Amino acid sequence: MKSKPVREDLDVYVWEGKSDIADRVSHCLASFDMEVIRADGADLSRERTRARPSIAVVSVSVIEGASTNANEWQLGHGMPVIWVATTPRENDRSVFPPEYSNILTLDFSGAELRTLIFKLSGAIAEADRAPVPSDPLVAQSRAMLGLLAEVDAFADCDSNVLIHGETGVGKERIARLLHDKQSHYGQGPFVAVNCGAIPDGLFESHFFGHAKGAFTGALYSHKGYFEQANDGTLFLDEIGDLPLYQQVKLLRVLEDSAVTRLGSAQPVKLDFRLVAATNKHLKSMVRDELFRADLFYRLAVIELHIPSLEERGPVDKLAVFTAYLGKVVGDSEVGTQVPPWLRELVEGGVFPGNVREMRNIAERVGIIYRQLGGWDERRIRPIFDALSMGATGAVPRADDPARSGALADRARWDATERARIVAALDANGWRRQDTANALGISRKVLWEKMRKYQIVGNDSELASEYEG
Repeated sequence: MKSKPVREDLDVYVWEGKSDIADRVSHCLASFDMEVIRADGADLSRERTRARPSIAVVSVSVIEGASTNANEWQLGHGMPVIWVATTPRENDRSVFPPEYSNILTLDFSGAELRTLIFKLSGAIAEADRAPVPSDPLVAQSRAMLGLLAEVDAFADCDSNVLIHGETGVGKERIARLLHDKQSHYGQGPFVAVNCGAIPDGLFESHFFGHAKGAFTGALYSHKGYFEQANDGTLFLDEIGDLPLYQQVKLLRVLEDSAVTRLGSAQPVKLDFRLVAATNKHLKSMVRDELFRADLFYRLAVIELHIPSLEERGPVDKLAVFTAYLGKVVGDSEVGTQVPPWLRELVEGGVFPGNVREMRNIAERVGIIYRQLGGWDERRIRPIFDALSMGATGAVPRADDPARSGALADRARWDATERARIVAALDANGWRRQDTANALGISRKVLWEKMRKYQIVGNDSELASEYEG
């Protein structure tokens, strides 16, 4: 990626107050890809100003005589500020206190304005590249260590990646890990999009962006997700929820490596890495004509399977639980104090919500522990009881009827998955690589599942039962 010394894709909001500076700002920035927006009296939401990197140019007259000060104003609008005043700061520190760190006089020159904007835009770019704090990544089981080894192996490839995994296993976390380890695109932005949350009729505006005046209410130009991810990674979660007509448009962008904003005739060249994720079986959706085969093969150049907590086993269940517990309690060593009865609940539980569900449980247990200063079995057990009776399915006790039901569901799931794997092996002559490709998983994951279900030889009888 070609690095820029500064970001030019900025929105510059101008609050004039009693002065007349908006036209001067527009003139000074005319040769740059910056949108200058008159903000006095405008209805600006935090969502709007966060849509693109933003800087404010504000006349000191905006806050003169107001109850707020410069710091409060800046915090309230959530963007860096260049202040414009009639008197230079160094002449009167009582008028310009220390919080006015970036200030210009009313007769500022283009060079002076651009110097401060480039300074602040550089700080924004540095903030974008800073590591994003995230939940603890626990990997003690063979299944999870195998996945991380695959991430290390494929992270520095430029090819698209398709991540498979149940709900709550941490697909975005693995996508972010691929991005952070990428030498080429890893220095650029990471843009995460939930494909199932795009409102009907707004796909083009969200993904392609729009030009100023493209439609009623388009008061400013907007970069869509494709452009926002340029030189970085675009993560499309729940890609299986994308309707067929939207899949066609996504495929065209991937093939052309370009996008055209709504209301514009000028295509913009793109260079980003696409990482998609799904909890659905896209191969089956392709067979049922619910997902385009050409898009599937575009996405699935590299495929990764994130194991569920059941696949990871008791060692990771307890490790994930204690990692989140330590964050809530504020003590990384609290996991060593977990009593045997709680350890049994965690290790023996079935968690269809996977890591997301385990985090919720750990937070509730941690709050009780923190409030009472110790483990209270009478109050903690009902957390597991309530979860097991609800939609999440955690299992509280070995003799609880809910546990039997959850285990029965897991047994049926395992039997179905085993039969599906055997059927695929038979269909592909027991060639593991071909079978893994057909199932949409890696050869290593297939081997782990064969070991888990003790699949050896030719189980054609079981396969025929599955097909029937």
